[in-house]
Amino acid sequence: MFKAANNFDMYDPQSGRLVLECREEKLGGFTKLLRFTDYKRMTPFHIEIREPGGETLIEIKRGVSFLLSEVEVFDGEGNLLGSFKQKFFSIGGKFDVYSAEGEVLCSLKGKWTGWDFSFGIDGMEFAHVSKQWSGFGKELFTSADNYMLQVAPSLEPDHPLRKLIIAAVMCIDMVLKE
Repeated sequence: MFKAANNFDMYDPQSGRLVLECREEKLGGFTKLLRFTDYKRMTPFHIEIREPGGETLIEIKRGVSFLLSEVEVFDGEGNLLGSFKQKFFSIGGKFDVYSAEGEVLCSLKGKWTGWDFSFGIDGMEFAHVSKQWSGFGKELFTSADNYMLQVAPSLEPDHPLRKLIIAAVMCIDMVLKE
């Protein structure tokens, strides 16, 4: 069956344990229809990132996007954590990650030749994302992708930028690659 919603799972690479579930459940009928057209990049989305038990940790929202995407990120209680805005004329893909106050925290930059992205500012890298090869059959016949996120040890586990980076990783396909 065809699927219009974006759904992702995040696993611990060492243990293989499910760490987070990312679901897009609030999807209108018209949006579902547009997801199967060339207008897919323009459709709004509302993704919830939850613990396997169901507690929502992060919500990611984007309205209709005509040229450049602007995405807002909220915590589980609905408080704005920050946002990211796609950059114009960026080869390979780029968007800036902003705090709730509008301060640039870092930028996500990609290479136009592949699926390799880094989060950083002023030469300091906070995280790195790369697409992992899934095998010929899976790559050819499914839309499932595997990404590896590596966060720098210098970024504290409770730092707000971590949640923004996780939210941004969920949006790489939807904002930059679709």
